[in-house]
Amino acid sequence: MNIYDDTICSLGEGPLWHPLRGQLYWFDIHGQKLHTREDGKTRTWSFDEDVSAAGWVDDTHLLAASETRLFRFNVETGAQEDIVPLEADNPETRSNDGRADPYGGFWIGTMAKHERTPAGTIYRYYKGEIRPLFDQITIPNAICFTPDKSQAYYCDTIDNLMKRVSLDAEGWPTGEPEVWLDLSGKPFGADGAVIDADGNIWNAQWNGWRIAKYAPDGTFLDEVKINAAHTSCPAFGGADLTTLFCTTAGGRVTEADRAKSGDHGKVFSMETTTKGQAEHQVLL
Repeated sequence: MNIYDDTICSLGEGPLWHPLRGQLYWFDIHGQKLHTREDGKTRTWSFDEDVSAAGWVDDTHLLAASETRLFRFNVETGAQEDIVPLEADNPETRSNDGRADPYGGFWIGTMAKHERTPAGTIYRYYKGEIRPLFDQITIPNAICFTPDKSQAYYCDTIDNLMKRVSLDAEGWPTGEPEVWLDLSGKPFGADGAVIDADGNIWNAQWNGWRIAKYAPDGTFLDEVKINAAHTSCPAFGGADLTTLFCTTAGGRVTEADRAKSGDHGKVFSMETTTKGQAEHQVLL
């Protein structure tokens, strides 16, 4: 992959291709920043708390997740408007991976800031209501949705079990989640994921230097090597949704890893023959 933006993020996450603006947005969680590129230059907004993921609301607004709230953010003026609290009474947790679902909802995971206990929960925001879905998660990741809108996926990076659950006609989970892909014991952690238009899952793998591609039945298909140890989340974008992006982390990199690459924490991209799904609109 090539370097899309050479800004080094301590913990790059939440890449979002805005289909109306034709722009990629991404977060540096620990840096408390949101980045994009406009007119060939990087544009950055700073916050006073951790920020991690977003969905698009309209041509100028995102629904963004922080450690205390979901808020509407104007990408032209920088104006913020609180929508709902998100574990605002718990200073020990923050938001992590999140994505809009095909029904206009927004799924967001929380986790302990120290990353060692199952203090996290995956929530769904839908038309003004936020509801917990799954709890006792240590590091929630890989939230993504099938093209036919019938299933959602997620994982806990600690146990490396990618799970799937069926969705009802309004996008709420129905039935119990089942293990879809068991990656336990692997030398990497299953991190963020996205599903392409054919239903294949692309999973960024922390400490794996890659994105791995899996068929809908879990069969390993291919890998995309990346010149950074901690790949964190992929996204499809570009004019025809065939550009693959990936955020990475510049923090927690070993001296051996630094000797191999100086690109940890940057955002990467490459043209593919695969078409992604357009990111879904959040209905406030």
